[in-house]
Amino acid sequence: MADSYVGLIVLEINGTDYEVTSVEPSLKTGRKVVKTMNRLGRATGTAKGIEEHELKIAVPIPKAGEPDWRALMDAKITIYPQDGGSKRQTWTGCALLEMGSKYQLEGEATRDLTVAALNYYTE
Repeated sequence: MADSYVGLIVLEINGTDYEVTSVEPSLKTGRKVVKTMNRLGRATGTAKGIEEHELKIAVPIPKAGEPDWRALMDAKITIYPQDGGSKRQTWTGCALLEMGSKYQLEGEATRDLTVAALNYYTE
């Protein structure tokens, strides 16, 4: 029996679809180790922290009509699996943190975006 996996992904930012070469979402829980003085000589627990959501997105650079990525503020980013194999993922309150470019010998030139999000939902 063959397993099914999520295939192609469509990236939508504020209602507009964009061509992407990669999306790398990450979550930092913000949890901290609580170090106390005790007979065991080791940490005894953790404290709850503040979650941080970050997305690294690579988009091809078009010859004309590139969006103003610097203006990306309070945006909504949604990833739709095209084959319906998994749930839609949505990040809200997105803002651009870093922007870079990558030029390669083979393949297209890409814009590398690092985006922070305030909220994350699956639907």
